[in-house]
Amino acid sequence: MTTVELTRFRVPAERAQELLDARPGMLEAFRADRHGFLGAQLVRVDDEQWLDIVWWNAADDLDASKAKGGNLPAVQAFFAPISELLSSERGTLLDATAQPW
Repeated sequence: MTTVELTRFRVPAERAQELLDARPGMLEAFRADRHGFLGAQLVRVDDEQWLDIVWWNAADDLDASKAKGGNLPAVQAFFAPISELLSSERGTLLDATAQPW
C-alpha cells in the first residue's frame, strides 16, 4: 500500500528561495535514486514553516530513502536551508479519489 511521509520543517524566510530553487533538482535525484518514490508536494505553512508530503510505493521504500539521507548533492542542496526539523510522520494512503484541483 502507498505510504505517505509528512515532514514539517523550518526554513528562515530569507532562505526560502534557496529551498524552492533546489526543489526540482532534489525531485529529479529522488526519481533517479530512490526506489519506490512516487511524487511529492511542498506546502508553505507560514513564513518559516513548511510541510513536505511525499508518496512512496511502500513503507520499506521510505525506510531505504531515509537510510540514504543526503547522499547526493541535489538532495543536500534542498536540505541545506532547513534550520529545524519540526516533525516527521508516516501513514498509509486509504483514499485518493478526491483531487484538490
